[in-house]
Amino acid sequence: MPSLAHYMTQYDHEHASGWNKFLHGVGIPMIFMGIILLLFMRWIWGAGFFLGGWAFLFLGHRIEGNHPAFFQGPIYLLVGPVWVAKEAWMFLTGTHRRPASEGTPRSEAMK
Repeated sequence: MPSLAHYMTQYDHEHASGWNKFLHGVGIPMIFMGIILLLFMRWIWGAGFFLGGWAFLFLGHRIEGNHPAFFQGPIYLLVGPVWVAKEAWMFLTGTHRRPASEGTPRSEAMK
């Protein structure tokens, strides 16, 4: 069975567009809020948040031009929230991934 790192890398690859990331960052928390509201008998609000969150996710994938990752397997329904939490943490802390094309830093003498 593949590791979480494998799933996260695949999920990251399929969510490269800034708009798709933004819409997932809003949509996935909306889905969770919808589930919580549904559990606490707030049917109208819960259904609205739940369906609205899914609409954001599908819109993001339409913009990016690919299919949602959960079509590949239900495990991605769990990977998505972890990925959004990681992206939010990176945004809030100002840590960014370095593109693989940048490679290792060069010394001043080599520049």
